[in-house]
Amino acid sequence: MFQPSDLTANWLTMTPEPGSWPRPPKAIPAGRLDEPPSGARVAVAGLVLVRQRPGTAKGTIFLTLEDETGVVNVVVWAKIYEQFRRAVIAGRLLRVTGRLQREAGVVHVVAETIEDISHLLDRLLAEHFHPDGTRTGDQP
Repeated sequence: MFQPSDLTANWLTMTPEPGSWPRPPKAIPAGRLDEPPSGARVAVAGLVLVRQRPGTAKGTIFLTLEDETGVVNVVVWAKIYEQFRRAVIAGRLLRVTGRLQREAGVVHVVAETIEDISHLLDRLLAEHFHPDGTRTGDQP
């Protein structure tokens, strides 16, 4: 539960324990986006599921990211897109920092910065990596 002083705070989570899913540091899970107030600055990260650039949106791009707790909708204005074009087009795993927006029951993150963190996906291919923290050869 947030305190009034949290209205201006960044809603960022701590880095999980080593061996867990390769969440980048300081990214709030999608499942917790109902906690910060509208307008709070948040960082989210996830696999890119959808990139949409409707012709009627005047250059705005809509991204859908997924993490282990759910999905998050990201709005990328044309000016931000030009600044982070490569990450938006080619990134498979993105970290987006921006402002949380709630309207008519829909939650979006309006992007301010976008980072391509696809290199973290290589950790999933590591020989001994298991998302539950066990290692190859461990017995239940």
